Amino acid sequence: MIENIKPHITFKEPFLLLVFIFFSGSCEEVVDVDLPETETRLIINGIVRINQDDEFLPIRIEATETTSFFDEPVVTQLDDAVILVGEPDPDNPDNLNLGVSVLREYQAGTGIYEPDTIGNDVDERIPTAFINPNTVFYLIVEHKGKRYAGITNYVPTVPIDKLEQGDETLFDEDDTEVKITITDTPDKKNYYVFDFGFGEFLALDDQFIDGQEFEFSYFYDSETETGNTIAVSILGADQQFFNYMDLLVEQTEDTGGIFETPSGTVRGNMFDVTGLDNIEIFDNAGRPESFPLGYFAVVQEFKQTLIVE
Repeated sequence: MIENIKPHITFKEPFLLLVFIFFSGSCEEVVDVDLPETETRLIINGIVRINQDDEFLPIRIEATETTSFFDEPVVTQLDDAVILVGEPDPDNPDNLNLGVSVLREYQAGTGIYEPDTIGNDVDERIPTAFINPNTVFYLIVEHKGKRYAGITNYVPTVPIDKLEQGDETLFDEDDTEVKITITDTPDKKNYYVFDFGFGEFLALDDQFIDGQEFEFSYFYDSETETGNTIAVSILGADQQFFNYMDLLVEQTEDTGGIFETPSGTVRGNMFDVTGLDNIEIFDNAGRPESFPLGYFAVVQEFKQTLIVE
């Protein structure tokens, strides 16, 4: 691909004057394009990646907001942000025993919210040892007079068995092949999300690989060079997160990454719950067009790296 290459033209001064007059007289037509009015939307990037060896969950919620039609999202501030966490009562599964983790923006103007460890007497961090697949998380935020909430369960995953460089190419001789091997958990419907870096993701289910060792290849383009380090992660996913990522990847293949300009047609699991007093209501009933973009998930992550040869 040829980028940022400008032709070099040599000519004498009289010709330069004529060229300037010609172009200045013929290239000044202004075309007005009426862009549609777009309502701003809150964007929540709330994918919490869990390493079981860490003492506390690395909760980091990023808040941005859409602006005009072509502009990139801008940082915004939340009025409040909390995470409720707990498990169903064994004697009454409809009841949840919930604890509260208050989030705060440590660095003003960043739009990044983490558990508060200095603003209260109580450490708001959540111990990793506390969670299991039955653990339920609610993210509740307030922004510009509206309240939004999302719910998710902790989702574990399988490790990457092997990450190695291959020698095949796909479209270009400069492609770098990376081969990933995992072993699917048998007799269970599993979903996976792979993060290849550079804003590139892949959603995979185990429809054809149930309980099997599975190897596949991913091809990097010229972004990778000899000596560069490549990091590949596998994230746990439930069906809802899988569907969201699969659709988002499909709609943003050529836009430079799924979290750069989230598509307004891909709804995540955050809902407008303004005025609702029932925490179990998450269907956006009565306000189908009022919702934020982005997603809230708490998933296990396994990561491996390799150096390109």
